[in-house]
Amino acid sequence: MDCWSPSLAVDDEFQKLALRVNPPRVTVDNGTSRKATLIKVDSANKRGSLLEVVQVLNDLNLIVRRAYISSDGEWFMDVFHVTDQQGNKLYDDGIAECIQQSLGPRARSFRALRSSVGVQAASEHTTIELTGRDRAGLLSEVFAVLAELKCNVVAGEVWTHNSRMASVVYITDEETGKPIDDPLRLSEIKEFLLNVLKADKDMRTANTAVSVGSTHKERRLHQMMYADRDYDLHSADSGSASDRSKPFVTVENCADKGYTVVNLRCPDRPKLLFDTVCTLTDMQYVVYHATVIAEGPEAYQEYYIRHTDGCPISSEGERQRVIHCLEAAIRRRTSEGIRLELCGDDRAGLLSDVTRIFRENSLSVTRAEVMTRGSQVVNVFYVTGASGNPVTSETIEAVRQEIGLTILRVEEDMYSKSPPQESGRFSLGNLFRTRSEKFLYNLGLIKSCS
Repeated sequence: MDCWSPSLAVDDEFQKLALRVNPPRVTVDNGTSRKATLIKVDSANKRGSLLEVVQVLNDLNLIVRRAYISSDGEWFMDVFHVTDQQGNKLYDDGIAECIQQSLGPRARSFRALRSSVGVQAASEHTTIELTGRDRAGLLSEVFAVLAELKCNVVAGEVWTHNSRMASVVYITDEETGKPIDDPLRLSEIKEFLLNVLKADKDMRTANTAVSVGSTHKERRLHQMMYADRDYDLHSADSGSASDRSKPFVTVENCADKGYTVVNLRCPDRPKLLFDTVCTLTDMQYVVYHATVIAEGPEAYQEYYIRHTDGCPISSEGERQRVIHCLEAAIRRRTSEGIRLELCGDDRAGLLSDVTRIFRENSLSVTRAEVMTRGSQVVNVFYVTGASGNPVTSETIEAVRQEIGLTILRVEEDMYSKSPPQESGRFSLGNLFRTRSEKFLYNLGLIKSCS
């Protein structure tokens, strides 16, 4: 099949000139629809424009109910029907400015939104990235190592999928509150964390990276899990997801137009559009047209794409890889288990203590979000039974009693909503306290494991 010359493959300086001559126009329309605010974006086209806009909407925690996307040619035109988390229309004058900044000639959407979700300033922290095999007690051991090394966790996010784990954690020095930039100390932190990840004799490569700089957590988590091949169906628990929650993805070529058409249907949830657009972009595909409908319990998305070289998908192997990668991107953020929210005063070693209590009560963390606001922490954990058994109300109440009833809250009725987890999905064994303490003792981080 003939390849179409991609309109996005233009000189970078020409792109900047086009943006200066034709700056992006963003309008916020509250009059057309009774149910949603329409955000209309017109801009000179450049590679990655769609992801930048969707990333801003994602960071502002907006819900996309509908979207119509067209960028075939030198111009980029999108319309998003959005609401806030409560389903209300928007009346914030700053939204249009945020999107315009993200698309401008000096665009860096995470710099324009320093206080938004998933964003930390480069001068305020040290970034740690971890990937490896997931197992019971892993998160507890990671936070215990950081606490022993006098590292304070100020923010972070942890995802698990298909027996793999990826996390982006922002730390500062416990005493000074400043980023850690000493090369010897950073090397020590990296070495200890790598030993934690390799304790399970991971057949794949466990990775740690330490740097001082900015990153968009959710974008990096997708990239890290993609690089770790969490979409690989040969993994041990690839069939453990229920058919009801499994995404339905089709990939077909539209020969007369020279596009590949991607259709997907799955239960709707926040940030779904970001997850799929991020994955297609990182796989080096360009979205030329798209339609998104997410006004009920299910979401429908249709994309007309080509590879960055201008060609549609040309082989069955590539078609299957796109399907598997999109399915993985959708499942990574799917919240499985009981949602626990920890709110209270921040202190050194808090995360180490909390995750140790989870481990001692045979709870496995499937996803976590860590945030610090001044002297307060707002942490969210999704937990399942470490051995694959359903979590009982007695276990949750025992954990709350030990951590504190007032600072650890459980979402109402989650005991009945949480489906039983099949054995082995998020862990490979039940690590009790003595085994974890012995492991830390062998690392030289505690004096006694008795």
